[in-house]
Amino acid sequence: MKNVATVILAAGKGTRLKSGLHKVLHPVAGRSMILHLLEQADELQPEKTVVIVGEYREQVQDALGDRVAYAVQEPQLGTGHAVQQAEGALSGFDGDVLILYGDVPFVKASTMRSMLDRLHADDAPAVVVLGFRPPATQGYGRVIADRFGRIEKMVEQKDANEAERACTLCNSGVMAVKGSELFALLSRVGNRNAQGEYYLTDIVNLANEDGRSCAVVECEDYKEVTGVNSRSELAAAEAQWQDFRRAEAMDAGVTLKAPETVYFSYDTQIGEDVTIEQNVVFGPGVSVASGATIRAFSHLEGATVGEGCEVGPFARLRPGAVMAEGSKVGNFVEMKKATLGKGAKANHLTYLGDATVGAGANIGAGTITCNYDGYFKHRTEIGDRAFIGSNSSLIAPVKIGADAIVAAGSAVSRDVADGEMRMVRAEQLVKPGWADRFHDAMKRKKAAAKGGEA
Repeated sequence: MKNVATVILAAGKGTRLKSGLHKVLHPVAGRSMILHLLEQADELQPEKTVVIVGEYREQVQDALGDRVAYAVQEPQLGTGHAVQQAEGALSGFDGDVLILYGDVPFVKASTMRSMLDRLHADDAPAVVVLGFRPPATQGYGRVIADRFGRIEKMVEQKDANEAERACTLCNSGVMAVKGSELFALLSRVGNRNAQGEYYLTDIVNLANEDGRSCAVVECEDYKEVTGVNSRSELAAAEAQWQDFRRAEAMDAGVTLKAPETVYFSYDTQIGEDVTIEQNVVFGPGVSVASGATIRAFSHLEGATVGEGCEVGPFARLRPGAVMAEGSKVGNFVEMKKATLGKGAKANHLTYLGDATVGAGANIGAGTITCNYDGYFKHRTEIGDRAFIGSNSSLIAPVKIGADAIVAAGSAVSRDVADGEMRMVRAEQLVKPGWADRFHDAMKRKKAAAKGGEA
């Protein structure tokens, strides 16, 4: 394979999305659409990547930084005009050019390779087009090709006649072209069409007029070229990605009790024999080791769950949460920048923030680590096999030693030594008969109030 350059069209802000965020930066599975596409394109190790920007270009440049080059399309006069703007950035490049779209995020690296392979087939096509067959063809340009995939004509929907509109092979817009020919062809493209735009597809017709062949490669699944131009299409793209990822997880040995209710992020890592119950959401940065169970209605983000752990139901693991092998957090437990040691447990109604919990420790219901003083965060350290009684407040910075016991209801602000028991609560007062006298007085008062109302 020759050297490759990718040109990604991202000049339109996406008016149908009605958003202050650039269209290609809208996320699918926690990652912007253009980053999904770049991940696949990067597998080809392109020599150059040029992103065509226009409105809201500062947002795109801030998101991608210097990993790509940029070219500005202003005004926006069509797809052919957009690709022309990359000519300066690709000056002197004579390899193959892949033309992609920032709002068509799911094109696979394998599909890109097949297009480049076709570009170097024996019949040496000038242009290779990625075609697809959607359930409904309305609105798509058509690829008129023979049974060998040689393109006879490309036509936009608005300019197609009745016979051409009956063709089911549609143009995705994705193309592969030899860099030595691309800009010479683009320089000849006109705008005498229904939209008054410079269509990229016209380079195929121009090459045909020159006596060159052009070819089409078909997607195995039309969903690979799903485009996003509206909020409803963005939601459909999210659903499509999630369906694929759920199937992939189950094929890899993960049990999903109700697959349609589990939501993964682009980088979620799940080991074999993991069980995930209903209504679980994975934010970015989560890994779950083999044999773990994630119970219903749990939310995990930036967390590491070890082998055989149990999470939830109704648990929240925030960034920096780490659960060692066999540890457990139960219902309404929240962890943030906290490590739960091997076999440690926090079964109910607990907040562990900026904390280290040793192996085998038990954290009672209602326990919180008071990690914030209004200005700074402080750490709590709980030793191996320590027992923290219910409804305890550990006021950081504080250390609880190994095998120590904190009595229920304690507010601990000083370190507890190994093996020590700490009880920090007010002395219990007993007033015999006080409650009976109180109730009697209140009943008389209530009766008198009712008599006055009458």
